[in-house]
Amino acid sequence: MLPPILANLRIPVVASPMFIVSGPDLVIAQCKAGIVGSFPALNAREKDGEPALLDAWLTRIAEELDRHNQANPDHPAAPFAVNQIVHRSNARLQRDIEICHKHRVPIWITSLGARPEVNAAAHDCGGIALHDVINERFARKAIEKGADGLIAVAAGAGGHAGPQSPFALVQEIRTWFDGPLLLSGAIATGRAVLAAQAMGADLAYVGSPFIATEEANAPADYKRMIVESGAEDVVTSSLFTGVSGNYLAPSIRAAGLDPDRLERGEVSDMSFDENSPRPKAWSQIWGSGQGIGAVREVVAAAGLVDRLAREHAEARAALCGA
Repeated sequence: MLPPILANLRIPVVASPMFIVSGPDLVIAQCKAGIVGSFPALNAREKDGEPALLDAWLTRIAEELDRHNQANPDHPAAPFAVNQIVHRSNARLQRDIEICHKHRVPIWITSLGARPEVNAAAHDCGGIALHDVINERFARKAIEKGADGLIAVAAGAGGHAGPQSPFALVQEIRTWFDGPLLLSGAIATGRAVLAAQAMGADLAYVGSPFIATEEANAPADYKRMIVESGAEDVVTSSLFTGVSGNYLAPSIRAAGLDPDRLERGEVSDMSFDENSPRPKAWSQIWGSGQGIGAVREVVAAAGLVDRLAREHAEARAALCGA
């Protein structure tokens, strides 16, 4: 059974947090449209000596969603989520945990490591913690360390994707875990959302289609590349962060590299330092999942959610007679 905070969405979708791309404009639009909007805490970057931008972002999101709810009591906004990168290279982690705790963030998403203290902070302020995993072994560790739910990041997902089929990953997790389970991996249509549910996931985790939205903090060329590309234009490489991820081949070529001849990166080299000498994911090397063949134009986020909702309802009616 889903926790109440995830049980009454317009459609069973959580928008995944995308490095650089996801910010307050996109999150607010997603939540108002009826799905969970999210962003990585690391996207809120202030200059040295300035107040914490994350604090300002959370204040703005909460205030705008509250105004929306007061004006639309019959159609309240969905909750929002903040993603914490818990890898040791994230020097801001403790500060960002404290800010999220102060703002009582309702949904915490953790990546690149499971940390009990992060889950405890989420629970202490009344939130829930979801952890993304690429295999069943990591899934067990996450639950053992206090996560409330899991995000199964399967082959075809954008960013740090796993190598396993979504069928294999979901069915292995469901042999022992009956809590909240999200599925990520090339989900770009309402029919794919329904397929994720049929496989055993509670919710779909959708990212790349939202890059091609008006509210996304992405360059126009990036949005256009999403629209013009398909699955064959997505390549997998560990060079840019030390962890295997999926990226757009045209952006790799634009950075002067051959996407067919990329060196292997090491996880020990992972760094979120803006001064890193290697091409930067995702500001220079643009991430994407394999589902972008379904993205045909740049639209408002609300329009994308409308399409997903319509396709989801049509697919249910066709397959289930509901």
